[in-house]
Amino acid sequence: MRFDIVTLFPEMFEPVTALGVVGRAVSEGHIAVRFKSPRQFGLGKHRSVDDTPYGGGAGMVMRVDCIVAALEALDAEAPCSESGEAIVGHRILLSPQGAPLDQRRVHDLMARPALTLVCGRYEGFDERVRDHVAEEISLGDFVLSGGEIAAAALIDACARLHPGVLGNPASLAEESHSPASDGLLEYPQYTRPVEFRGQRVPEVLQGGNHARIATWRREQALARTVARRPDLVPSEERGEP
Repeated sequence: MRFDIVTLFPEMFEPVTALGVVGRAVSEGHIAVRFKSPRQFGLGKHRSVDDTPYGGGAGMVMRVDCIVAALEALDAEAPCSESGEAIVGHRILLSPQGAPLDQRRVHDLMARPALTLVCGRYEGFDERVRDHVAEEISLGDFVLSGGEIAAAALIDACARLHPGVLGNPASLAEESHSPASDGLLEYPQYTRPVEFRGQRVPEVLQGGNHARIATWRREQALARTVARRPDLVPSEERGEP
């Protein structure tokens, strides 16, 4: 899988792509990352990529011509498949106006051979940039100073799902929001010591009865989800008519 990133600050991705799960995925060739700065297509001596907004207002707006030039350059340089067809990225604008990212969407995106992630800065994009992307994605109802952190989060979420990246693939089925667990929050986890400051590991987990453990974990996952994220639980499982 390949990630193409349009950003003014590619250095922000250096620790993300060098360490942890993503770093291992890159070093082992499971994923590849390319960068393109709009600054390469900026105007004037200072390679300007932003300008004042029409109609007035605070801040600066990123220019559509610089962003689109970066997108088209990435497509022109895209590697080809065995059949000789260029593998261009599915274009995503990271924006607080986008659809909230969830685990099901991550699974969908991970199945694509390449994603192009567009990271904004300043007061946002010229509206016409939206005509050159396939979709907008948000991490939630809050505003970041740029799209790089959101892009890094999306890369991490996709990379860990790629076959061969995690040491134990079964862990993907038993985690919060996993489709295999019906999207519930994960059940409580414990390890040694058995007792810490008066709190003990539940006896059911120490008994070795795997059927009882599975039942307990499902009950705990459902109870935790109802308490913390009832919106994730079907009404019939919440006991509602």
